[in-house]
Amino acid sequence: MRGVVAVAQGRLRGVWRGDLWSFSGIPYARAPLGELRWRPPLAPEQWTGVRDASAFGPIAPQGGAMPGLMSATGPAGEQQSEDCLSLNVWTRSLPDRPPGVGSGRPVMVFVHGGGFTSGSGSAFLYRGSGLVRRGDVVVVTINYRLGALGFLGHPALADADGFAANWGLHDQLAALRWVRENIAAFGGDPANVTLFGESAGGFSVASLLGAPSASGLFRRAVVQSGAPHVHTLDTAAHTAERLAAVLGLAACDRTSLGAVPAADLVAATAEIGRTREDPGALPLAFLPVVDGALLPEHPLDAVTAGRASGVDLLIGTNRDEVAFYAVGNPDLLALDHEGVTRLLAHALPGVRPEPVIDAYRTARQARAEPVGPSDLWVAAGSDIVFRWPSLQLAAAHAERAGPGARTYVYLFEWESPAFGGLLGSCHALELPFVFGVVDRPAVQLLSGSGPEVERLSSHMQRAWVSFATTGHPGHDGIGPWPAWDPLTRPTMVFGGHSRMVQAPRNEELAALEAHRPLVRSRTD
Repeated sequence: MRGVVAVAQGRLRGVWRGDLWSFSGIPYARAPLGELRWRPPLAPEQWTGVRDASAFGPIAPQGGAMPGLMSATGPAGEQQSEDCLSLNVWTRSLPDRPPGVGSGRPVMVFVHGGGFTSGSGSAFLYRGSGLVRRGDVVVVTINYRLGALGFLGHPALADADGFAANWGLHDQLAALRWVRENIAAFGGDPANVTLFGESAGGFSVASLLGAPSASGLFRRAVVQSGAPHVHTLDTAAHTAERLAAVLGLAACDRTSLGAVPAADLVAATAEIGRTREDPGALPLAFLPVVDGALLPEHPLDAVTAGRASGVDLLIGTNRDEVAFYAVGNPDLLALDHEGVTRLLAHALPGVRPEPVIDAYRTARQARAEPVGPSDLWVAAGSDIVFRWPSLQLAAAHAERAGPGARTYVYLFEWESPAFGGLLGSCHALELPFVFGVVDRPAVQLLSGSGPEVERLSSHMQRAWVSFATTGHPGHDGIGPWPAWDPLTRPTMVFGGHSRMVQAPRNEELAALEAHRPLVRSRTD
């Protein structure tokens, strides 16, 4: 029957979009309800007959949309439910019979961002049709548990296997296992899976690189504006206890928390986000947790120890990441020198901020770039939170990637025309270029429009598809892309004129490297 595929749980009917097939709302795990709340997901239940796969499934419970560009990725009126563990597939054609391992098309599995508290795999910005039309790949996007339901961590939640946190990461692993078992039915090669994610999705991919339970589930990884940022279990437990206090619970235990409606958990998460205890930390209530079980060690230590051996890595950031948070934040726009000094003191504990500020000011003046207080904070904050940790991960991976595996680094410098140029090359701005939606009028308000925009999107899409296909992101549109190494630091700079640059903006980074070494000692 045309448009019907058979997966392990039953048969699915997709939708023909004129030049590709889409299958939406496919359950990859059982609904994490009742006793399954704060537990690793179970295998999905089977169904009889042919299941309609024409509509996206409910998204994870969450609050309002993220600011700025991420408002295009938020709830937008979609149904919310704890029963949210579904995925979506886009493919150019369906095989008469599943291809053998190694003979199907490359598979790209995307993990959305949203600060671990918002977003969904069904947001129009992430739909896989653009990448499928650009290259012969199969694209998968997923929903996973968010906020307290996905990333609450506390010893009181521990199960018999020692899992006490990272429920959203468990979901991502369950989705990858579903892909391994079923993607051949859509024409994909289960042995050639690329896991890619942005922001919280990038943090997730970085965390899973060295996770033992992720071994063999993906061949390649792309980390976009993400880094190996994690919490300790003690930090996660402190957040859980703050959440319990906001909820008015007498105890932070599984029984008490389990009785709280999802909407109240979302509201309490928003409240603790508004009352952050450390203004220099990432503005995230939840992060992956080094729990000793799913994540036995810090992801950077794991990669340094060679636990991501055999996985190709493409990693990069946007030049002005934290400018994303300037919209609607008058305090950031009104920063003075004292404010920048205070922010840097929090962001770099134990480091004198003045030499760092001086290094950024000098380097920017040499390039005739603005050096106002907010400009300096955007530049330094973007590097501290995003770029330098990403390069540390790249360095660790390059040293211990193993035979045949390679590391590639990019820097995105295209500037948004929105808000009079206030955003620069902000966080999330590369997404519409990667997914090929820069033809949308609403997106063009942020991405801009015209031949340069279309060319940049083509360059980035071709690079991502080439990487997923061969492990090498270079192509004739951008030229050779050498593997990254800590000495010369070859970096593909994506912008109006995409080009290979050796160690771009290295003068500023030297001020961070003096306090945070690029290459860490091996842990084994």
